Amino acid sequence: MLVLVLELLKGLLKMRSYPFMQVDAFTTRALGGNPCAIVLEADDLNGEEMQAIAQEQNLSETAFVLRSRAADVGARYFTPLSEIPLAGHPTIATIHALVETGRIPVRPPRTTIQLELPAGIIPVEIFGGKSTPEQVVMTQLKPQFLAKPSALEVCAAFGLSADALHPTVPAQVVSTGTPQLMVCVTGATALRRIAVDYRILAALSAQHNFFSAHLFFVREGRQSTFARHFAPEFEDPFTGSATGGMGAFLWRYGLLSQRTFCAEQGHWMGRPGTASVEVVGPRDDILAVKVGGSAITVIRGTLSL
Repeated sequence: MLVLVLELLKGLLKMRSYPFMQVDAFTTRALGGNPCAIVLEADDLNGEEMQAIAQEQNLSETAFVLRSRAADVGARYFTPLSEIPLAGHPTIATIHALVETGRIPVRPPRTTIQLELPAGIIPVEIFGGKSTPEQVVMTQLKPQFLAKPSALEVCAAFGLSADALHPTVPAQVVSTGTPQLMVCVTGATALRRIAVDYRILAALSAQHNFFSAHLFFVREGRQSTFARHFAPEFEDPFTGSATGGMGAFLWRYGLLSQRTFCAEQGHWMGRPGTASVEVVGPRDDILAVKVGGSAITVIRGTLSL
């Protein structure tokens, strides 16, 4: 009996425990927006362990909070398949969790911190009270305008006819930290008709070097958008990094009359999400894109390994 107790104690001593939360980002209500799992105090986890945890969570992203020598805090983000250098909804969710748990002190009405990600260090603004942020705004990196797949390639990947694509702008890969394919369509009807061929999308992604695809239209009035986002094997409810790339794309090609707009996504999936977007800089030399949103915690607990 004593031997059994000692073995159990040895097993318990070997276990590692991490504070854990799940936060819905780009929403003000639980079960809206996009859920993100957040592992706090994750410095002793290696990349393989982080990837395995992300596979276990099976959400679009899982965030791991780390100490940083160069910024106020660091983080790494993993999809179930791979690490992603910069992402929007994990940033909103992670900063929300850090404020809510008292790990980041804030001074209302606004606190600015530096967040270190694999893509680089970005400023993040926190608005609102000390216990729960009203809004978190990330400043994404200077956009890069990259490859332009042909209309034929895009239509094949998404099951669309050529007249579903916006007639005056190309499909183009844009990166504000993560390269994503931007496809502007003519309206809601075209967006609803999408039928993704993931085999063709994977080949297109490898050929033109992008992570995922963002398809969207500009609503009448020209200051709001609605989008759908397709990762390698699934549709994402709300995608903050691609929303930044979309903002840069729309401003560069003159489809926005003002630098600020409201972006919506996820409503057709039953997870409505909303972000505020601000493009910084002139159309021919965009400096950055700010993407902001609210969040709400739905799970608190401990991850044991």
